[in-house]
Amino acid sequence: MEYNVENVRSQMRKGVLEYCILSILNRKEAYASSIIEELKAANMIVVEGTLYPLLIRQKNQGLLSYRWEESTQGPPRKYYVITDRGRAQLAEMDAAWNELTESIRTLRQPSSDQNIQI
Repeated sequence: MEYNVENVRSQMRKGVLEYCILSILNRKEAYASSIIEELKAANMIVVEGTLYPLLIRQKNQGLLSYRWEESTQGPPRKYYVITDRGRAQLAEMDAAWNELTESIRTLRQPSSDQNIQI
């Protein structure tokens, strides 16, 4: 069985996508297309079919709200806004992310035990 690097990358991206959405909306309110553009600019490739269910779930959890705004370039746009609950969740995710990256950093460091031969 061949190891599929792209599949692993995709699964890792999906695992942090909700964190990325809250991070984007913590900086500014945004509509779905602009969220996708920011994610793509950061090499987090995502399609609308992936993004919308996440936005709906986060809204249902009270992490986001939205408002409609008329657009001069077509139909009204739904702008997503992070809520206080979303900011609290983001703070918890920040702490979890920092713990996780520190754990990985520790695990990836060469161990002094590696030099011992049996």
